[in-house]
Amino acid sequence: MSRPKKCRRVACEPEVTYFKPAGVPLRELSESEVTVDELEALKLVDFKELEQTAASKKMNISQPTLHRLLTSARKKVAEALVKGQAIKIKGGEYYIKKEVE
Repeated sequence: MSRPKKCRRVACEPEVTYFKPAGVPLRELSESEVTVDELEALKLVDFKELEQTAASKKMNISQPTLHRLLTSARKKVAEALVKGQAIKIKGGEYYIKKEVE
């Protein structure tokens, strides 16, 4: 029996939860689903340019777990861009805790 997933801390719910290629009707698209915790990992490391150790502390997870989230999210986003798929942001094991800066 595997260990239950630990909830990951995210700063807030994403404002935008769906992206699709322009000019392609939604009914003709397949989707790639990125979880909220994967998006938070991408935001902290790729957008805010934090080191993985600092980002993992902000999310209250280990660095290897953060690395797995990043790898999964990057693969899904890259596949959606290359194949012209829509990206849906939904789900994941997370809780919201605002950052105090």
